[in-house]
Amino acid sequence: MFTALPFAILASCATPALGQDILAPFERMIEALSPQEPQRPAVDRVQETPPKPLPRPDAAEDAEAVPTAEATPLPRPRPEAADVVEPAAEAEPAVEAEPAAEARVYQTACPAVLMGLVEAEALPPLAEGICGERSPIRVTGVLSRGRMVATSTPIITNCDMASALPAWVEAVDLYALATADAGIDSITIGTSHMCRNRNNASSGFTSEHGFANAIDVVGFTLANGETIALEADWLPAAAPKGRLLRFAHDAACTGFTTVLGPEANADHEDHLHLDLGCHGQSCTARICE
Repeated sequence: MFTALPFAILASCATPALGQDILAPFERMIEALSPQEPQRPAVDRVQETPPKPLPRPDAAEDAEAVPTAEATPLPRPRPEAADVVEPAAEAEPAVEAEPAAEARVYQTACPAVLMGLVEAEALPPLAEGICGERSPIRVTGVLSRGRMVATSTPIITNCDMASALPAWVEAVDLYALATADAGIDSITIGTSHMCRNRNNASSGFTSEHGFANAIDVVGFTLANGETIALEADWLPAAAPKGRLLRFAHDAACTGFTTVLGPEANADHEDHLHLDLGCHGQSCTARICE
């Protein structure tokens, strides 16, 4: 196979005109022997048309794919309203409202109860108009000489009154033991807590009974069964029972701020009224009648 190098050398040595004539056959031979790239045929840029859609299947074929109207089940007719029995709607259970939380009550413990000086239990607060007591107690016994002296009926009172009772009861108990050779077995109680005016008047100041701050003592029962009552035994004053009742009156004046007996007025002829009401500017004055 010929190469182009010898011919190139000859072409460089010959004159331009002569070289073209001489080399022309060789150039055509070289072009014929040289590998040629295949020439791509010119393709006119013709806008391609979209493909035609395929023909749809026949109606018979469509009928096989889509059910006919006769094959489609019709909905069942709805029965008349008169024939329909609607189920009764179940009533929703009533939701009970949660009760409102009660306000917390702050009460004070009574030292006399904690120490066993009185037999008592705490009660809910008392409230009636202007009357009331936040920490009332129900007293059923008072300590004296190591044992409980019972009350004929429970005393509804406050802690201060309950705390003043043991010293007074023990003093009367010792007096009865010394003079009658029999101590006090029980105390006969009249009124304790009651919302009313003083002396049951229609107007005026509220009694200390309304604040659970007073009690009325009607008499005593001794351990030997003997009874002593103010209405029957206040007089004669020199009699043993009269003396015991006067001692009970006077001893109460040392522990209570108000003591009213049969000689105070007609409203107290049958009992001793004992309370811890405030008298004077400093609440230290005492009334003992």
